[in-house]
Amino acid sequence: MKYRLLSGVIAGLLASQANAAGFQLAETSATGLGRAFAGEAAIADNAAAQGRNPALLTQLEGRQLSVGAILVAPDVAAKGTITHPALTANGLGTKTIDASENDLVPNAVVPNFFYSNRLNDRWAYGLAINSNYGLKSELPATHPAAIFGSNTEITTIEFNPNVAFAVNDQFSLGAGVRFVYGDGAISGTVPGWVEDPAVQPLLGMLDLPPVAPGTELKSLSGDDYAWGYKLGATWQPAKGHTIGLSYHSEVELNLEGDAGGLLYAPDGLAKPGKLALTLPAFAELASSHQLTDAWRLSASINWTQWSRFDDLVAEFPDGTSDLVKAEQFEDNWRFAVGSDYRLNDKMVVRAGVAYDMTAVEDEHRTLSIPDSNRLWISTGMGYAFSDRLNLDLAVTYIHSQGDAPINEAFEVGGNTLAQYNGEVTGSVWLAGAQLSYKL
Repeated sequence: MKYRLLSGVIAGLLASQANAAGFQLAETSATGLGRAFAGEAAIADNAAAQGRNPALLTQLEGRQLSVGAILVAPDVAAKGTITHPALTANGLGTKTIDASENDLVPNAVVPNFFYSNRLNDRWAYGLAINSNYGLKSELPATHPAAIFGSNTEITTIEFNPNVAFAVNDQFSLGAGVRFVYGDGAISGTVPGWVEDPAVQPLLGMLDLPPVAPGTELKSLSGDDYAWGYKLGATWQPAKGHTIGLSYHSEVELNLEGDAGGLLYAPDGLAKPGKLALTLPAFAELASSHQLTDAWRLSASINWTQWSRFDDLVAEFPDGTSDLVKAEQFEDNWRFAVGSDYRLNDKMVVRAGVAYDMTAVEDEHRTLSIPDSNRLWISTGMGYAFSDRLNLDLAVTYIHSQGDAPINEAFEVGGNTLAQYNGEVTGSVWLAGAQLSYKL
């Protein structure tokens, strides 16, 4: 029973308000952000291009360095109710209380670093350091829904050496190794409604000790290293026209660390636990077309294999395991179109729109991953201080398309301790800056 209590909170590790479907991050660079990342696998503006397609390294001259960051400012609200068991005048019944939260996700910064080196007419190599997955959400310790997870956070950092080879003037191939470090920390706390006199007698019936609101019931923190690979290709059928294709393999993390909390480690001594977390594979087909000397049009179709994100199973040293959640995700698609327009030798302006489809149907959506369709509207600019130094700035508004209804139960030993009914709405602002330098 205690394992099942903990498992509901472990699921909160994946509480998604990332900026692509599921808990995927799309913030590769501020350069691409300005056009909603349209055409990224086919455009080599600077060293950040290898983040999407390693084959683009052959289109970069000399040695280049690109460093930047993107500020993520969400405005996400969860509007709903919690229904929990309670004693009434007629015996055992239920009580429904408000469980809304207007500030579910805090601001965050996603940094990146890229280096490229063109060795000769054929070969190039580079290094990318960025993140493709991550999230954070938090609730007050005594919030009515805190039992589902009061604090959830996962951070991934990817170290990605790449190499590219130009087969001829038209075709290039690229490959890279993805070394991924993942770190997660989650906790669940006692909600304030347990102090309700109509609830207190029921705790003993469920074999639960009396506890004060805000007390940590269960927690898990852990990390892991894993690796994968990525492949890319580009084709230039004519000058100024590029088609790019890239594929990033899945990476399987086994987050190992300490589990604690009142219900998991009542003696106060943390114990080991492990949770397998699949970072799904993703691919992009992109095109870039220089229509005039000043105007470039780009487009992308992105696919993520979210169907590999299936059952979450927690494992323990004594050989037991527990099905955390059956998320029942589906593969998702993202479509983007964008444009760059060069005003003069110094400045270029960008714009783009994208539609990011949800990876989960309404009937399978959970409070831990309230995914929904998203519309991106982006604009940006690049300014060349010199032939070597360039600054890119961008801003994006992401709007959730429609409400995301959620109907989810939290069970203890087969008994429903809490039922959440509601929806998640919100929007996200992204603001990025990228500094690129030719060494």
